[in-house]
Amino acid sequence: MTLFRACQFLYDEFKYFHRQVNMGFKDWLIKPSTREFVREARKLPGYSLFDFIHGYVYARWPYLYIGIGKGEHPLSRWFTPLAGWFNDLVTKKKENEPSEDQIGFADTYHGKAIPLETAKKLVLIKEPIRIPDLEQVIPYKRARSIIMKNPDRIVALECPCRAAKENPCLPLDVCLIVGDPFASFIREHQPKRSRWITRDEAITILKAEDERGHVHHAFFKDAMLERFYAICNCCDCCCGAMKAHRNGVPMLASSGYVSHVDEDRCIGCSDCNEFCQFGALEVRDGLNHVDYEKCMGCGVCVSKCGCGALTLVRDEAKGIPLEICAVMDEALLLKQN
Repeated sequence: MTLFRACQFLYDEFKYFHRQVNMGFKDWLIKPSTREFVREARKLPGYSLFDFIHGYVYARWPYLYIGIGKGEHPLSRWFTPLAGWFNDLVTKKKENEPSEDQIGFADTYHGKAIPLETAKKLVLIKEPIRIPDLEQVIPYKRARSIIMKNPDRIVALECPCRAAKENPCLPLDVCLIVGDPFASFIREHQPKRSRWITRDEAITILKAEDERGHVHHAFFKDAMLERFYAICNCCDCCCGAMKAHRNGVPMLASSGYVSHVDEDRCIGCSDCNEFCQFGALEVRDGLNHVDYEKCMGCGVCVSKCGCGALTLVRDEAKGIPLEICAVMDEALLLKQN
């Protein structure tokens, strides 16, 4: 009986070891975050195999993807002739889209300018939320959802846009990947260029970037499960999206606000102008003036005015702000229904 139990024990240990080895090999071959990405992708109607491959490549090799997209990677010259073909693929009409819709590249990949307080609220979300379509807030035809699982899981990633430049703005680790499966995916696949951070650390990064005059954008991408996935802190010298926006690809949406000058307080010093990433401020006749076409309502200039002459005001022509409290209320209503 003792020999039988010993053999049974050894057999059970062997099965356990074999199972652990198989799991380890499976995790090495296909990481848990990749499997979660696949599970989430299967829930999306119209999300194709090409969309998954596109999203996987984008998140797995972001430095290659964005470096080529900016034209600053050594391989860029080989991929430039394929740009038109790639654009046709990503903008190809999906089965669930109205036939009259014309899809542009910006519809598939875009950022929404958000003031510092909104960015802080995004990283402070404590409950999973699911808003499948923010059509009025995100003025594009695709990728308008905020669906956050495990919103407390936040990763600071070295910015691919900055990393692609020879002399980038510093520090590099200012891209905030928020919620799963994206945060876990980036952490597992970019272990040397990312780190887990707390909400407090995320806010510290946001405040520091705001102090440097950099713009907070909530980014959405159709290949990234058609939803919000990151807060990027952007400068016009490094950011690929800002460069594309300047060149006529409308990848960035206004916050819904514009900067307003109080003429009684403004002394025309232009100290705040150097911080405007969109070139929307100009001193004329001793007073600062806002170019409302260029202004994206990011709010960076407001904190840089020592006279308190600048404020953000709502402008209906600039769209609807991403108000996190309203988003949370809508998520609660959808959950209750």
